[in-house]
Amino acid sequence: MSREQFCTFLVDGRLFAVEIEHVQEVLREQVVTAIPLAPAVVRGLINLRGEIIPALDLRVRLELPPAGDGASNVVLRTPMGLVSVLVDEIGDVLDLAAAQFEPPPPSLDGPARRLIRGVYEREQELILALEPRAVWTLGELVRVAVHDPNGGGPNGGEVERR
Repeated sequence: MSREQFCTFLVDGRLFAVEIEHVQEVLREQVVTAIPLAPAVVRGLINLRGEIIPALDLRVRLELPPAGDGASNVVLRTPMGLVSVLVDEIGDVLDLAAAQFEPPPPSLDGPARRLIRGVYEREQELILALEPRAVWTLGELVRVAVHDPNGGGPNGGEVERR
């Protein structure tokens, strides 16, 4: 039976997971420096031992209500470099069987449809598996907004403003 390891975390009471191979590290609350005129999903930048990386707010991306301060960070390795995804709480590393995997239900729509690659059922709870490439695509948006906020936004030069 094929198995995969996942790093889990909570966002708005929902349990999410991403394959451990994409995770650089998890961090408790970090100082986030806001970026003027950045897309709303970009909470800002964090300093990770001298490397400046974007911090993306998963709540905003999933169109969930904002949380208070105190977000944790799941730092992901992407083709463009490291990206921090802000989450409510860090969970455990789980070893899940491929047989437990279900594709996203057809009723799943909106932003979650693009971010969720599937669902695992475990001990009467659902674990929403993130599609890492969707996060990477979001990271590309961030890199463009950070490096060229006036001309390279995703809408032909228009950058979504907070």
